[in-house]
Amino acid sequence: MSAHRRVALASSVIGAVVVALDGTVLTIAQPTLQQDLHASFAEVQWTSTGYLIAVASLLVFAGRLGDRYGHQRLFAIGVLGFGAVSAGIGVASGVGWVIGLRVVQGVFGALLQPATLGMLRAAFPPDRLGMPIAWRTSAIGVAAAAGPLVGGVLVTHLGWRSVFFLNVVPALVLGVLALVVRAPDRHRAPEAGPARLDLPGAALLALALACLVYTLVGVPELGWSASAVLGLLTAACAGFLLVRHERRTADPLLPPDVLGSAVVRAALGILVAASAAMFGTLFVASYVLQDELGMDPLRTSLAALPGGAAMVLGAPVAAVLLRRYGARRTTVAALALLVLGVLVLFRASGAGAVGGGFLLLGAGFGTVMVTATAVVVRHAAAESAGVAGGLQQTAMNVGPVLGVATAATLAAVTDGLRTALPVLAGIAVVGLLGALKLPNLGDRRATAARSLRHHGGSEA
Repeated sequence: MSAHRRVALASSVIGAVVVALDGTVLTIAQPTLQQDLHASFAEVQWTSTGYLIAVASLLVFAGRLGDRYGHQRLFAIGVLGFGAVSAGIGVASGVGWVIGLRVVQGVFGALLQPATLGMLRAAFPPDRLGMPIAWRTSAIGVAAAAGPLVGGVLVTHLGWRSVFFLNVVPALVLGVLALVVRAPDRHRAPEAGPARLDLPGAALLALALACLVYTLVGVPELGWSASAVLGLLTAACAGFLLVRHERRTADPLLPPDVLGSAVVRAALGILVAASAAMFGTLFVASYVLQDELGMDPLRTSLAALPGGAAMVLGAPVAAVLLRRYGARRTTVAALALLVLGVLVLFRASGAGAVGGGFLLLGAGFGTVMVTATAVVVRHAAAESAGVAGGLQQTAMNVGPVLGVATAATLAAVTDGLRTALPVLAGIAVVGLLGALKLPNLGDRRATAARSLRHHGGSEA
């Protein structure tokens, strides 16, 4: 493997881990942060909400910047900025500074996340993308599972500020590597007459996603208030204007080779449906296990452990299955496991059944992440890899808040959170319908061959 491929793979994997670990350790640190900075509960929640809105609203535009200026360059800027702002949060004197810096950190997070996929698309031929994406998925699973433990140890012994200093050294190393070991970016537009950046489209998309995410994040706590309905209507209007604008502009933010592909649209829909079902179920299960089954937080974490293990260990297996059986069969089987896991947890009343349900959830969701992400990245043209990566990351941000909002809404109008689980399983079934539009094995090989010619051939 050449040096630039090793750097691209390491940057993609570790960069994704830095972002995933940041979110999970912050959850553990928030109560101590609130006490130390004399903040209200709403202010502390904004340390997460502000970051999420900034990231979700800018991911696609950041991906377009990567397509134009180079993914490694955007990754270096993003990861170095992410680490620097993280250090700033660690010395912040008040909660207002923490919230503001978290929003800025979200901007840098948006720069680096699409680049982690764009670098893989530029470095690896399409027929070799499955395993790098699987390693990236496994690493995210490890970070998500280890985050609460790492955060708990750091906060207990060193205080809440230490969780933000955790990112600084890895970010510095990754940023320097990305700047020093540069690969030839063969897929950028020619310097003569590059396409204009679609700033109006970027603004409309940012407005639509910011309003959507803000509304969905607030639903579990505030319900469908007048402000929530207004936010949803604003998102819908901005989305309508975006579609109208994109059809008329000469250089659209969302190029036809990405969203014009039925396969890419199906894969993005699958990621939204699967992540909504997965994280909605985790939200419900955390309450059911503690309130109905009487488990304490530690036993709840241990009961969910098989899910994390299945996701981490199953991702490389998913890459092998993808190569052997194709995206359609692998994704259909994975979504079936996810649906079955949700239904098992719906009926579960003992530790064994709960562990089995989480095992099915993790195996199914980890496989879906590998297959659907590979489809999105592989089927987008190389010069649009950043936009494709931004859309994939957007789907993975919108899906979880949609799932949690759905569960909270159903809990408010039914007899408890557990009744939301069949509906979440139904959302995953919708993903199954989308999976039928994915390419089968023969289609995948033909697409890979065409993309390989466009890529310029496989490197040894």
